[in-house]
Amino acid sequence: MSFISGGARERRTRVTDPKALRVLAHPLRLALLDRLMSFGEQTAAQCAAAVGSTASNCSYHLRALARVGLVERGESADGRERPWRSSSTGLEFGPREVEDSRSSTAAARAVDELALARDEELTRRAFARHDSQPTEWRAAEAHNSYALRIAPPELAQLVSEIDRLVRPYIGLTRDAAPDDADVAYLRLLAFRHPEAG
Repeated sequence: MSFISGGARERRTRVTDPKALRVLAHPLRLALLDRLMSFGEQTAAQCAAAVGSTASNCSYHLRALARVGLVERGESADGRERPWRSSSTGLEFGPREVEDSRSSTAAARAVDELALARDEELTRRAFARHDSQPTEWRAAEAHNSYALRIAPPELAQLVSEIDRLVRPYIGLTRDAAPDDADVAYLRLLAFRHPEAG
């Protein structure tokens, strides 16, 4: 896999291999991958400081992610420690079709549940820090939810249109971001209400 640098084409990867999904179904590995996808190249020491672990532990887990092609080594700027980088700009988990492998489906569900827990934890931390954010960032934040009456094809189209609007802002591929740009987190969940039907 090749790294996607700023301004390059986006590369989304669907992870269907049960082995790769099992590698991802670990909280620290998911946090490390999220860190690289959000902030770009990082050394194991930088990752450790960000995720609250040790550099050696992060190196171990980054190597596990590399073995399944989710991260790769970058070039060292100073000839010392080489940074790690994500091999993709976005990930999807599990098979596309219901008929695909049960083991892939179960492993993908485990990763999705872990990712959802991470999303919730990030959201709680953002809420806790809201008042300390600069005014313009506080004003830009949104915490909206909507109850829609919609048919499945309409929901699929709506999600696709939102996705199309978001893609130009993906950090790993965006060229010429404004000087005051920073890493922001956007989460979109769309599903049939569990109590519907």
